[in-house]
Amino acid sequence: MSSLAVRKTAPAAGTTPGTAQGPPLCRRIALVPTLTLLLGAIYCLLPVAWVLIAATKSGSELFSTFTFFPGTGFADNVSDLNAYRDGVYWKWMGNSALYAGVGALLSTAVSAVSGYALAIYRFRGRETIFNVLMAGVLMPPVILAIPQYLLMAKADLADSYWSVLLPLILSPYGVYLSRIYAAAAVPTDVVEAGRIDGASEWRIFTRVALPMMVPGLVTVFLFQFVAVWNNFLLPYIMLSDDEKFPITLGLFTLLEQGSNTPALYTLVITGALLAVIPLIALFLVIQRFWSLDLLSGAVKS
Repeated sequence: MSSLAVRKTAPAAGTTPGTAQGPPLCRRIALVPTLTLLLGAIYCLLPVAWVLIAATKSGSELFSTFTFFPGTGFADNVSDLNAYRDGVYWKWMGNSALYAGVGALLSTAVSAVSGYALAIYRFRGRETIFNVLMAGVLMPPVILAIPQYLLMAKADLADSYWSVLLPLILSPYGVYLSRIYAAAAVPTDVVEAGRIDGASEWRIFTRVALPMMVPGLVTVFLFQFVAVWNNFLLPYIMLSDDEKFPITLGLFTLLEQGSNTPALYTLVITGALLAVIPLIALFLVIQRFWSLDLLSGAVKS
């Protein structure tokens, strides 16, 4: 029985063994994407770093010290924010949690049902409905804001919590994501097997398809929650009572008053920093629900 000998070539002269060999031009080109991503990361993180550092400065330190030099007034800023108008800031935070939480849940539920129906069922006009939804994805929200306000005013719902919640229930982008995910995650054979076993369509959806769609629906919920939490235009048009303001609109009113009362600038910056914490906490909590296995939900159920 013969054996094949594997010949090892010695490294070229002037090079170190174990290092990657290749033309210097190729290595330079490979650095371009890395440098581009690094510049993009710096561009995105620089405002976050500024807010984080500026929130530690008192009113006098904010305009008199170096931009990225920490201050000593963070505790006082938080205390002043709590005391401002008897803690109205936390009322705004609670309103944002209500709008974002309830709005994202309702929107995810509607997106799940709609996306599943568009992905599984075959009916006349299905593609037309989907194309209309795609047009809704491409339509800027500012175009719909005024018609939505007129509808809410006609229904006597303007300046109420419902005026902000109801327009958020239908999310064309959420329906689009749900349809794409349902088409990939829910095999038609599984649906047909449920029908053969005599299960109703609603039972097949809730007990078979929905567990398979959980990772995608978690993504829809996260997108909707962040979008509603950061929404400014719709509450700005719908609401006039500042007790119903979300955090975005509340901080905007503080910023406007800061032109006459510069001391409020520190409250705005500190409030903006605290407003980011719920989003970070939400992401850390629900990221464990994401799964690469599309059928893991059905197996567990």
